[in-house]
Amino acid sequence: MIDQLESRFRAIQPDVDFVSLRYVDERHENLAVRQNIVQPTSTSRDVGAMLTVIDGDGLGYAATSDLSESGLREAVKRATAWARRTQGRGVADFGSMPLDARQGEYQSQVGRTWDSLSLKDKIDLLREHAGRIKKDDRIVDWVAALTGVSSESLLLTSNGGRLHQRFRFVVPHMVAIANEGTETQRRTLGGYGMGRQGGLEILDEIGFTAAPERLADEALELLSAPDCPEGTMDLILAPDQMILQIHESIGHPIELDRILGDERNYAGTSFVTLDMFGSYQYGSELLNVTFDPTRTDELASYGFDDDGMPAEREYVIKEGVLLRPLGGRTSQVRAGVPGVANSRASSWNRPPIDRMANLNLEPGDSSIASMVQSVERGVLMETNCSWSIDDSRNKFQFGCEHGRVIEDGELKHVVKKCNYRGISATFWRNLKGVGTAETVEVMGTPHCGKGEPNQMIRVGHASPTCLFGDVEVFAGD
Repeated sequence: MIDQLESRFRAIQPDVDFVSLRYVDERHENLAVRQNIVQPTSTSRDVGAMLTVIDGDGLGYAATSDLSESGLREAVKRATAWARRTQGRGVADFGSMPLDARQGEYQSQVGRTWDSLSLKDKIDLLREHAGRIKKDDRIVDWVAALTGVSSESLLLTSNGGRLHQRFRFVVPHMVAIANEGTETQRRTLGGYGMGRQGGLEILDEIGFTAAPERLADEALELLSAPDCPEGTMDLILAPDQMILQIHESIGHPIELDRILGDERNYAGTSFVTLDMFGSYQYGSELLNVTFDPTRTDELASYGFDDDGMPAEREYVIKEGVLLRPLGGRTSQVRAGVPGVANSRASSWNRPPIDRMANLNLEPGDSSIASMVQSVERGVLMETNCSWSIDDSRNKFQFGCEHGRVIEDGELKHVVKKCNYRGISATFWRNLKGVGTAETVEVMGTPHCGKGEPNQMIRVGHASPTCLFGDVEVFAGD
């Protein structure tokens, strides 16, 4: 198909300034065992191409699943018509954008391929793990699941560009739900943020095999645990909660198209404005955040974004100062500010827009023990279970599955119904401790939604354990 697409692309190029073809072939396999019953296996394949045309200062695109020469010719005809209709009417002069003819390859690093285990063996693995969760009659619901994804993309441009990328992802899921009387509690593996790029070796790296009994024990313990204390206090967040904090109160607010107003009708705006970049104190001096699609193990690692820009590691926040937005090629031209290579689409039938990729909080020099010892009164929380944030990504309220009280520098008893709230910049300015590299966990979500029409996309995060001061903590359902 790749060779055929290249020859067909050469045959259909219209008389315009620039044309590109972005081909995507993505396959999913979803496996799950719930309450020791194998759930229906689902597989899917989605294949097609997007044709994009720039003519003068206008831009148009059209997508098609008909990859024959006639199908591609019809799509490029529609894209050309739209490009000419938008001349003089666009938010940017698309003809002035740099359109380099890059050539390159990218491939996920895989230790054990998804297909190295047969379908039967993968289901047997899930049956065995699910069976271990059900260790007590009070465990009333339990699930072990795996999703395997393979994706191939090809970006061809009329000026000689050719970028070929192949990706492999594994997304595990595990949950234990316990009930006693009117009390129900749950523990999940990673909350809403478990997934990496690679193969089945990921299961060993994240402790999938050791998780069933731990999750069951913790869900059972929460049944009789007291509620979270309330008041303004110190807060330690584990990596599986930090990833959501980074995602919602740093990642989304600094997306450049959101700052420019593109998302206000659907996903909201941002409290961040263009004049903040380079000077705004987003957090304490301990806050260092990088955009890094070059990391090989995270969900959103790649060699090039969907506009063909090369992936590079960039600081977006350094020593607490906001440096640059998450804005791809088009948004950079519109806003006149530097950005990053983060123009990405969720599929062949969606246009690339500004998206988070791998957004990571860099490790510091504090051990977990030293952070705990510094706390007179506080709570250690882990694993997100609920979140709410306003349209400008400023005021937020998050809930966690599991907590431990900290008193006079010591970890004490387990607590449930753990919640905290704050304002994004105020919260990050109260960052008091950042864990060492040994505390970092690599996680991510395959379900970040944005855009009209909606685009669900994979986002990676890596974070250490962190300590915050003067946080409003409370108990809630």
